[in-house]
Amino acid sequence: MDEGEEQKGAVGRHGMAFCVVCASNQNRSMFAHNALQQAGLFVTSAGTGSAVRLPGSAIDKPNIYTFGTLYDDMYQDLYRKDPKLYEANGLLSMLDRNRRIKPAPERWHDVRRVSDVVITCEERCFDSVCEDLLSRRSELSRAVHVINVDIKDNHEEAEMASHAILDLATRLDKANDVDEEIDGILEELQQRYPYPLLHTVAFY
Repeated sequence: MDEGEEQKGAVGRHGMAFCVVCASNQNRSMFAHNALQQAGLFVTSAGTGSAVRLPGSAIDKPNIYTFGTLYDDMYQDLYRKDPKLYEANGLLSMLDRNRRIKPAPERWHDVRRVSDVVITCEERCFDSVCEDLLSRRSELSRAVHVINVDIKDNHEEAEMASHAILDLATRLDKANDVDEEIDGILEELQQRYPYPLLHTVAFY
């Protein structure tokens, strides 16, 4: 069974397929990935950056990893470098959670999974996803709703915003006709939560 067949089978069992995207597939997208997965929705996640960047011992000394590096390897690397620092700033607990969800961060541009809804976590990720989909020249002629929920990249904001993303995904998953209902759903969400929203329809 190839990836496309596996994906279609999974969607058939779980309803809509969601993908949550941030820059490094570490904090914001993984908080939401975990929330949607725990709710029983079919969800994947990815990042749009050129590499995975995590805070280091100084602003000009980030920890940089290639996409595909195991979350567990990142955890072990930071633990060797300075366990007290990375426990205090929440990176070890974040990576521990991430490695329980999936093996490694994935780069959006390298993954060819098809989702019904892509939820990005900042405008530059939204733009990157839209540009990438446009470059594919509608190879599959399959529409995808791309929605941006603008979230500050820290643990507290990511956790709070994951509830809004779960609310959004749940409403979309229960909709009888997403294309007809999505504007009303987004309007309700915008009134209920403080996160700026963007929406467009793109094509795989």
